[in-house]
Amino acid sequence: MRIHLVLLWLLALLAQPAFAANSQRLQPLEQELAWLISGKSANLGVAALDLSTGEVVSVNGHDAFPMASTVKVAVAANYLAQVEFGRRSLDDRIGGRSAASLLDAMITRSDNHATDLLIRNLGGPSMIQSWLMQHKVEGIRFDRTIARLLADRRDLWDVRDSSTPIAMVQLLQKLDSGKLLKPTSRSYLLDLMGRCATGKNRMRALLPYGTRVEHKTGTLNNYTSDVGFITLPDGRRLAVAFFARGSGDRPRAIAEAARKIYDGFMAVPRSIYSTIAAPAATAFQP
Repeated sequence: MRIHLVLLWLLALLAQPAFAANSQRLQPLEQELAWLISGKSANLGVAALDLSTGEVVSVNGHDAFPMASTVKVAVAANYLAQVEFGRRSLDDRIGGRSAASLLDAMITRSDNHATDLLIRNLGGPSMIQSWLMQHKVEGIRFDRTIARLLADRRDLWDVRDSSTPIAMVQLLQKLDSGKLLKPTSRSYLLDLMGRCATGKNRMRALLPYGTRVEHKTGTLNNYTSDVGFITLPDGRRLAVAFFARGSGDRPRAIAEAARKIYDGFMAVPRSIYSTIAAPAATAFQP
């Protein structure tokens, strides 16, 4: 029996592409998302990745959008990676506060000052960018501190401090799979994201009550975003990214897209790849 299961797992692994973009099973969902987004006055970019199968849906998934405060996920991950290597500690005092309290404030309340203290401690945006590149996270640019970004004249189509929706779910997938953080650090970060108190009118707004969501929001003038993880009732987990800029009700558009993704994945039965005892997540390439 055990040999039989191993053979099934090997067959599934060989048959399943690492990044099943635009899979036939999810084409109807992608078409519905495209239709939904086409009816909005705001410019939206959306991506959703099934962490078990590698299947993804996206609309404007390769367009660059400002990250705003969603970049704080990368800052937190980089700091926790430094803790794992013994270079830093959650008890370290930074600007008169513990690193743990800064991480909590940065993720749960989107505290910009706490973020910049951590960025400065890590060596600045260029060092975090180098860490992302080292781990082959492509499509994300980290150029400025939060204070500098807010002080500069902003253009919502500026490629600085930007990410594509696909790149953001790639970052989330690498976090989830253990490629960036060990299980303890991963759980620590997910707990912070699960307690995010901002953006209740975004991806959470229209999901069924009790849906598990771990996320981080971003906000600028005429710009709204929300990225993170959604857990479906059957246990499947999705990495999702929603970016919206321009006029219109951006939070509502994100909420509707999130519900469309939730319903669309629920309408597709679990595949063989998510029912066999395979690794928690597979790597993918955008």
